[in-house]
Amino acid sequence: MENHPAPTDRTVQAAVESELRWTPDVEAAHIGVSVQDHAVTLSGEVANYPERLAAQRAALRVKGVSAVADELSVHYSGAPKTDGDIAESVGYVLNNHASIPPGSVKATVRNHVVTLTGTVPWNYQREEAAKAIGAVTGVNLVENHIGLPQQPSATVLADRIKDALARNAALAARNIKVSVQGDRVTLSGYLPSWFEKKQAGLAAWAAPHVGSVQNNITIGLE
Repeated sequence: MENHPAPTDRTVQAAVESELRWTPDVEAAHIGVSVQDHAVTLSGEVANYPERLAAQRAALRVKGVSAVADELSVHYSGAPKTDGDIAESVGYVLNNHASIPPGSVKATVRNHVVTLTGTVPWNYQREEAAKAIGAVTGVNLVENHIGLPQQPSATVLADRIKDALARNAALAARNIKVSVQGDRVTLSGYLPSWFEKKQAGLAAWAAPHVGSVQNNITIGLE
């Protein structure tokens, strides 16, 4: 079996920079990348919040990356938006988005940071709300505190998540352990890449009534 040398900070940095250039919704020339002990720090300016998220995801896709620190700032072109302008736009989005139940989500805006609260039936609705609000011009950050209803018993929920992991062809489900306390799910074990770790987290989030997922899966071999 061929052995591959572990990536160095320098090779990780080069790979992250290449991945940023490869990502169509990121202007890589405006983003700086530094690496220390395989932890990546992104700095510089991006044009909007979705680009900020895209840069984070691009860095996390790279093999050998252990963590990403986001020090990016959002710089919008054109006339500056006030918190009042943002609140008006956010209210319109929440009232007219097809995936968000009417009246279920509230928003507050301070210093261009939007905080979302309320309760929705499904996690995808939480994600859709945050994604839609992140696309509003002037928003620098979205704090998603939207809750979910109470879930079934911990044993039933854990079994459902294990079944979902086992159905995913991209995952070695036998290497993943699932524990549930209340609406909190904790994943542990090991997988070869960040992509598979992310897939495991998404599978856990897809279960109804999950309130949070702590993804403690280790990247690497057993």
